[in-house]
Amino acid sequence: MKLPVYLDYAATTPVDPRVAKKMAECLCLEGTFGNPASKSHIYGWQAAEAVDIARGQIADLIGADTREIVFTSGATECDNLAVTGVALANRGGSRKKIITSAIEHKAVLDPCHYAETLGYEVVYLKPNADGLVTPEMLEEAIDDNTLLVSLMHANNEIGVVQDIGRLAEIAKSHGALFHSDCAQSAGKVRIDVSTMPVDYLSLCAHKVYGPKGIGAFYVRKGAPRPNPVIRGGGHEMGMRSGTLATHQIVGMGEAFALAKSEMKQENMRIEGLRNRLAEALLSLPETSVNGTMNSRLPGNLNVTFRGINGENFMLALRNIAVSTGSACTSASLNPSYVLKALGLSDADAHSSIRFSLGRFTTEEEIDYAIGVISEEYLKQRKLGSLWKV
Repeated sequence: MKLPVYLDYAATTPVDPRVAKKMAECLCLEGTFGNPASKSHIYGWQAAEAVDIARGQIADLIGADTREIVFTSGATECDNLAVTGVALANRGGSRKKIITSAIEHKAVLDPCHYAETLGYEVVYLKPNADGLVTPEMLEEAIDDNTLLVSLMHANNEIGVVQDIGRLAEIAKSHGALFHSDCAQSAGKVRIDVSTMPVDYLSLCAHKVYGPKGIGAFYVRKGAPRPNPVIRGGGHEMGMRSGTLATHQIVGMGEAFALAKSEMKQENMRIEGLRNRLAEALLSLPETSVNGTMNSRLPGNLNVTFRGINGENFMLALRNIAVSTGSACTSASLNPSYVLKALGLSDADAHSSIRFSLGRFTTEEEIDYAIGVISEEYLKQRKLGSLWKV
């Protein structure tokens, strides 16, 4: 067993060796290394074909048409295209409201703050104690002045999965556009845009055993095109200029293809390990789970260890790699804004740890983690290493 045990799959996943093999074939002279935009020779043709295959693999996972997939640098860029791009494209329009939630990723919240400087009203829905944004909440906030609704499919900290199909239906009934950040859910939760009336989806590879630095933006045929965030060359239907990174795109395509073929079996195994971990940790004194367990990613568990300093506790777990929240805000000393939105106190938010399991997590690792975590938690409580507000 390799130490430290990695239980931070929500931050990023290791590249699957099968994906790495496909990527390596695109890097050398003997492989598909060419520029997909080079139309005058076989090296460019081969690269373009590899990109087309990957585009099809990505579209296939979500039930889309290949012409609805735009390659980007990752889900953050997709989120910016969806929020900033749509806001800029509609500056002269009559609809001036954007609806999102208080627990979105910063890649959505920060563009929403920017949209406010452009004159848009942004409504931040507060989820219920289970972490869910209900259809009733959206119905109460939406009106015919609403341009865009942006609600994530699965939360990166608490793993709660929203009913984006139903929420998108409400948006469409009011003539609003609908976007969902699916960085965490793709490959773990079924997504079918043929039955979900969404206009835009954000996808990335590194949460599903593909490489970092590559993402895909789903734009439904007929949906308004966002203003491009990156210009210069007219690549990707004019929505995202820049030379296509063939090796990363091929890696994303292979990762999505593997996810589609293995999702059901993999989810069952991972959920079983997650439940084993949950049963043990929640049997400890004054612990509780954050977010509903009924609609949740199979590998996510966010636990409050009440009464201790979460940062000190996490540092004491030297041989277990976990986090107190999103990797994008891990440098902040502030309590998680996601947990605060669920109603947790500063002390309880500071005392919460996210465990996220994945494809390479083993039963041996979970049993080891249970033993180490339980021993350290009980030790810190006995010594009185309490969080002082």
